[in-house]
Formats: sequence, C-alpha cells, structure tokens
Amino acid sequence: MGEASVKTLETRTDLSSPQVTEVEARPGGQRTLVSRLRAPRRPRIWFEVLLIAVSYWTYSLIRNAVPEQKTVALANADWLWDVERSLGIAVEQSVNHTIDSVTWLIVGMNYYYATLHFVVTIGVLVWIYRFHPGRYAATRLVLFATTGVALVGYYLYPLAPPRLMNGQQFIDTVLKHHTWGSMASGNLKQMSNQYAAMPSMHIGWSLWCGLTIFAVASAPWARILGLLYPTATLVVIVATANHFWLDAVGGMICLAFGYTVSRAWFGSLPHRLPRHPEPAGPHPATELLNRFRR
Repeated sequence: MGEASVKTLETRTDLSSPQVTEVEARPGGQRTLVSRLRAPRRPRIWFEVLLIAVSYWTYSLIRNAVPEQKTVALANADWLWDVERSLGIAVEQSVNHTIDSVTWLIVGMNYYYATLHFVVTIGVLVWIYRFHPGRYAATRLVLFATTGVALVGYYLYPLAPPRLMNGQQFIDTVLKHHTWGSMASGNLKQMSNQYAAMPSMHIGWSLWCGLTIFAVASAPWARILGLLYPTATLVVIVATANHFWLDAVGGMICLAFGYTVSRAWFGSLPHRLPRHPEPAGPHPATELLNRFRR
C-alpha cells in the first residue's frame, strides 16, 4: 500500500514538473534571432520564385561582368592541359572527336548541355519544395552557396574552354552542327563570359541534383537516375569541348563548400532534417514588415 502511494506520488510529480528546455528557460520563452532564422519553415512560393529569379540574375550579372582576360585565360588553359597530361588524364580531345563522329549523339549532347542544366535543377527545387518542405531551405542554401563561391573562381582564375584553345584542334560541336540554345558558342556567345570555365557549374549543379535525389528519393530507380545524371553531364561537358576534367573537380569542390555552409547554418545535412517543418512562428523578416505597416 505504502509502495503504491510512493509510485503514485512520483508519477504525479513527473506529470506536474515537465522538463524545461533551454529555449523555454529564456526570458519570455523566446528563441534567439539566430535560432529563429535557422528554423526550417514551410517555404512560400512567391518568395521562392522571386528569390531564385533575383539570385540567378545577380549571378549572371556578376559572372558576365568579370573581365574576359583572353590572354590569361588561354595561358591558364595551356597550363591546365599540361597538368592533365602529366597526370595521364588528358583524353578530352579523343572523347571530343570520337563522340563528334556520331552526329545524332553529339547533337543530342549539345541540346543536353544547353537545356538540362536549368530544367533538371529547377525540377529538383520544385520537387523538394512540394514534397520535402522541411528540407527545402537547407537544400536551396547548398545550391546558392555553391554558385556563390563559383563566382570567386571565375574572377580569380579565368580559363578558356578546350574549344577555344589555340592549336589543339578541339571541335566546337555547337558551331559545327549548328545547334541552338547554348550561350557558350554560336550567336549567343556574346551574352556569356567565354572565359569562365573553372569551376564547372554544370557539374556543381548536376551533382547537387543527383545527390539530393539519391539522399531523399525512396524509389530505387529514382536514386539510380540521380547518380547517372551527373555522370552523363560529365561526359557531355567533355564531349562538347566546354570543359576539362579538372573543371569538374572545381565544381565538386564548390559543392562541398555549399554543403559545409548549409550544415554549419542548419546544424545538419539537408536530408537529415525533418521532411515537414515544425511550427516555428512568423519569420523575423515578416515581423519586421508588419511593424512598418503599423
């Protein structure tokens, strides 16, 4: 009888004295500004569309504003080509000529290079936004940080793509086969910096897509396609003479930086965050706007 009473009292004590968390222990039970900013929230479509549009416009503006240092870029390309030769990996020219001999294949790769870079990236963003909203902000930050640090590479290391090198006989497959859509060659080349080949964001973005799909998708076929996409992209950028192998390595390093930034901010890799965000209250920016409206 006495033992039962003691257990009952202990149970009541536990129920009446819930554990106080660090956040609740602060005055007013309020989170710090940093913790509120870090909290995953359900994204808003109008804000995301605006953010992505402005960010890509800014990225293009800065990338194309970098001086096209042709002499330096060509010298860097010669040096990089020599490095690859010393490493025994300078087979880009062989890949370029071999695949160019198959007209339907190289034409398909030209269109792949010009379109999927944007289509697949936007598609993955929309997919994460729709079905994994709790992971969206962290996943988006990886992409943004990767792209941002790539701008530093374009500025510090201007590099001509293989198709623009002197005396190496690389084939500009867009010019040869008169395909459309690529800003790297043809009539649209004036719209893009021709000497911003290092790092390769075709690899940075495609690998971001592939790893995101592999980490989050549940269907085995989707995960396999996720891994095949950056692999195919690597073949395409070399076959079309738009990049060296080492440009791809630069893109991978930028992506590693992007994941590091996202993990440092959110405290976890994107795929380890909850699929759906917990209620976190209004965003600090929303509160600030509401104050100005009053």
